[in-house]
Amino acid sequence: MALVSPSIRTATQEKVRASLTNRERNVGGVALQAGLVVALLFTLLVLFTLLTQIFVSAWPLLEVRGTSFLSSTIGSDPDTIGIFPGLYGSIFIGVGVLLLAVPIGIASAVYLEEYAGHDRWFNRIIMISIRNLAGVPAVIYGVLGLVIFVGWLEPVTNGRTVLAAAFTLAVLVLPIIIITASEAIRAVPQGIRDAGYGVGASKWEVNRDHVLPYAAPGILTGTMLSLARALGEASPLILLGAITGRLPETGLSERFTGIPMLIYSWSAKANPKDAVLGFENAAAAAGVVLLVLVLMFNIVAVVLRTRYERKRVGS
Repeated sequence: MALVSPSIRTATQEKVRASLTNRERNVGGVALQAGLVVALLFTLLVLFTLLTQIFVSAWPLLEVRGTSFLSSTIGSDPDTIGIFPGLYGSIFIGVGVLLLAVPIGIASAVYLEEYAGHDRWFNRIIMISIRNLAGVPAVIYGVLGLVIFVGWLEPVTNGRTVLAAAFTLAVLVLPIIIITASEAIRAVPQGIRDAGYGVGASKWEVNRDHVLPYAAPGILTGTMLSLARALGEASPLILLGAITGRLPETGLSERFTGIPMLIYSWSAKANPKDAVLGFENAAAAAGVVLLVLVLMFNIVAVVLRTRYERKRVGS
């Protein structure tokens, strides 16, 4: 065997040492990092500007009206209108989405990831269809709700009611919940499953006691994103007959409205010539209420996610 000459060995060692201790900056990497930072700062600036404008416009009305803005009904006078019918409708829609879409979406994700084979052509078609449904415009789901939940299922929903809206928006966000839950379940290490099988647990016990708790933080994040989208949609509510005029009473079997509908209606009536308080201030105040409502749901999700994170770390 030929020996490596000392000069070649020394040169090789110097090159390896130089490559390991090279402190020259990668120009491409620095440029990419700078671009990412600029994009992040621009996004935060846009978000901060939007929130500042909304709060500045809403504050005069909230300061004068206080909690009466939450308890009053809608009408034609910007000095006396309130958001209670829209708040009721949005809260019920949010609860309906949580009760309908979340259990079905998580169960579907568990089946697709843990029970259905990924190599089967039928299951692949299902997953492709679900991903395509997540990109369908919301107005199409409004048409679907108008035909099915308002028309065909009128004996159940009583027509253009908040029940029909809850069903429609639950269907709207169902593909998103399935996709995010599937990704969270797929991210669970296979070793956790193998450990459960190794001690004699059944497939159901492994999914219930190990897979789902480990994937819970990701599932909750996707659920809150889906809920935020459902609460902010206006086009399906328009097709389902949400009204912007005075509601005689608020109930599950009565005509309904939602906060996005009120924002849409009041923004259209906004007049820059209004003296102190106008529909522009009312629309901004309604936007603040909607943000607070979404934030409340997110707080619940963060608490649950933190709880599951602690259990996962402790285990």
